[in-house]
Amino acid sequence: MDSQNVKETVKKIFTEYLTANGHRKTPERYAILDTIYSIEGHFDIDTLYVMMAEEEKFRVSRATLYNTILLLIQAQLVVRHQFGNSSQYERCYNNNNHHHQICTHCGKVTEVQNKELQEAIKNSKLNRFYLTHYSLYLYGLCNKCNKAFKQKIKQSNNNNNNKKEK
Repeated sequence: MDSQNVKETVKKIFTEYLTANGHRKTPERYAILDTIYSIEGHFDIDTLYVMMAEEEKFRVSRATLYNTILLLIQAQLVVRHQFGNSSQYERCYNNNNHHHQICTHCGKVTEVQNKELQEAIKNSKLNRFYLTHYSLYLYGLCNKCNKAFKQKIKQSNNNNNNKKEK
């Protein structure tokens, strides 16, 4: 599905959600939805705020952003991730299931597609539960931090050996 069709579909879903739940259909809410569905990957509120102001030329308050994000989460059009101390958001309509690798040292988040894991999850028998989508978080060290960690251990071992020789 191309991006324009996705945007039209999510707008329709959001309109139905707002109507069913007695919420107002404001231009700001639709502008926020459109901007979010123009973003590839994760974003935070500050990034969205800057994009709305600079790129979309549409000023909205942070309160409006937070309130609209909550509505979009409830409408199952946006998903919230908690990576360390920060909340990140991601569009979820027509977004393939993927996995997140999170470095516990530097906080870098990398999206990963792994067919074997996807198949294992897809083929899992879940007791009285119909899976619609999922998110998987893998924690560890990114390559850069792992190399730095190993280098630090190596230097520490060398320093200890030099002290023992004296």
